[in-house]
Amino acid sequence: MQKTIRLTMAQALTRFLCRQMTEIDGKKLPLFGGVWAIFGHGNVAGLGEALYSVREQLPTYRAHNEQAMVHAAIGFAKAHFRRRMMAATSSIGPGATNMVTAAALAHVNRLPVLLLPGDVFASRIPDPVLQQVEAFGDGTVSANDCFRPVSRYFDRITRPEQIVPALNRAMGVLTDPAECGPVTLALCQDVQAEAFDYPESFFEERFWLPRKTGPDEREFESAVAAIRQARAPLVISGGGTLYAGASDALKAFVEATGIPVAETQGGKSSLPDSHPLNMGAIGVTGTSAANRLAEKADLILAVGTRLQDFTTGSWALFDNTEKTIIGLNVQPFDALKHRALPLVCDALRGLVDLRGALDGWSAPASWTEDAKAGKRDWQKAAAAVTAATNAALPSDAQVIGAVQRALGEGVVVVHAAGGLPGEMHKLWQAGAPGSYHGEYGYSTMGYEIAGALGAKLAKPEEEVVVMLGDGSYLMLNSEIATSVMLGLKLVIVLLDNRGFGCINRLQMATGGANFNNLLKDARHEVLPAIDFRKHAESLGAIAEKVASIGDLESALSQAKTNDRTTVLVIETDPLVSTGEGGHWWDVAVPEVSARREVNEARKAYEEKRRGQKVGD
Repeated sequence: MQKTIRLTMAQALTRFLCRQMTEIDGKKLPLFGGVWAIFGHGNVAGLGEALYSVREQLPTYRAHNEQAMVHAAIGFAKAHFRRRMMAATSSIGPGATNMVTAAALAHVNRLPVLLLPGDVFASRIPDPVLQQVEAFGDGTVSANDCFRPVSRYFDRITRPEQIVPALNRAMGVLTDPAECGPVTLALCQDVQAEAFDYPESFFEERFWLPRKTGPDEREFESAVAAIRQARAPLVISGGGTLYAGASDALKAFVEATGIPVAETQGGKSSLPDSHPLNMGAIGVTGTSAANRLAEKADLILAVGTRLQDFTTGSWALFDNTEKTIIGLNVQPFDALKHRALPLVCDALRGLVDLRGALDGWSAPASWTEDAKAGKRDWQKAAAAVTAATNAALPSDAQVIGAVQRALGEGVVVVHAAGGLPGEMHKLWQAGAPGSYHGEYGYSTMGYEIAGALGAKLAKPEEEVVVMLGDGSYLMLNSEIATSVMLGLKLVIVLLDNRGFGCINRLQMATGGANFNNLLKDARHEVLPAIDFRKHAESLGAIAEKVASIGDLESALSQAKTNDRTTVLVIETDPLVSTGEGGHWWDVAVPEVSARREVNEARKAYEEKRRGQKVGD
């Protein structure tokens, strides 16, 4: 007879999570690093009670904003290269829908997080309960249906026994290299408290290790043949390289073949910036070293990248009409993009196998040496724009230079939205794999501090540095208080350009008037005079406003010795960005306008569009 144990659905869920394990560097670890929770009437009685009973095995962390707590969970998973993860639970209603933006972020970036929003009563007897969204024509709908398009797997638990197949399916998605992304289990609040006789086998310890899928023989042969014919090959390394633990394999592959590497936002730090074959960032925010090779390349080995528009220059970057793209990816959806030759496999397995099959072959020496020369030229240009000056309002690039000089490569740097991702992608000199933590798949303003909190939770021994603008800070800063409460020290560099400077520059570039982006150009009676130093101090942080690049470097040196989160504020120029490097990005300009500037921008836009490769 099957042995059972009587538990509530919520108790069964938490006990199950405690028994999921992984192994990293030979060390057994819990797969789930904990649960972020903001309790409300949809989860406090059921799931809250269950989490309390396992609080020593499965820590519960209290946040200040539901979106932010999921960002923290995502940051934790990203810092662990998807090998470990966290869950997040909210009440029914606004607590749940606050998590939807973060779910979309995880979906776009292919990162695992388990979302456990409270839901309506399965019995429907108390309907409509507080915060319930009612669809006039569909009695099965709740606010949690918003999660469906941004979840890799969605389920609504309306009976306690349903949690068994739902959790098994959830684990399959969360730990699958190809399917990986957010899972939402909407937990009806009455069902959380209902009991069921669960099989004891459901709670047996289980290990989840990353699947290392090898290449198909025919796809592999085609890829090898294409590479051997190439005279101007280029590797594009995406986040999949890091998630597969393939940095060493990439290094060995390019050193054996002489093929230069360009990095996406997600793939930056695949190789150290100092490696002579690392050309750095590619695409709209790319270096001149990488982009000039991309324009000429006759073969592109796209490793673990989904080839989004910032990587491809809106598909206007690759000028060689005879080029071949090889999509080396665990996900066929990505491997097949733009008529690529698919090589569906794990990045580590694929790179190791390719190196073996290409033994004795290398790219033409002239191509490799030209790439190295281009990198040296770029390094000079980058050094010039990041050098310290006495400008009254420094550029973002100069602030990046100051942070790099003061803290070096031995930090984890986190950023997300606005102008900084472009400057960081080009200019930050990443060291160890994972030391560059950019969220630019969904470009979510407000990710920065919360995501860094998750990264620090994952790597408490590392110095985690956050770089963000005043716009992102004002959107979501509450987890400064959480970082202080948890003793997870962050160093936060806040660049205050008094508005949304990045979008203001884009508005100007497309012929638009300065309108509604910088605070001075928005409708106002009185311009805000925000004291970010005092605000950060009120959340418990050490804070300082600095007046110059030199002062910033000194303050950063001091911040390394501080005992808690430190916020350093510096005013920057909203109109200056790095002109070196980069590539065109498709942002549609109106066909007709009363503004001469818009009409001129439209002409330039139409000229650039001619360089796009439709269906390529």
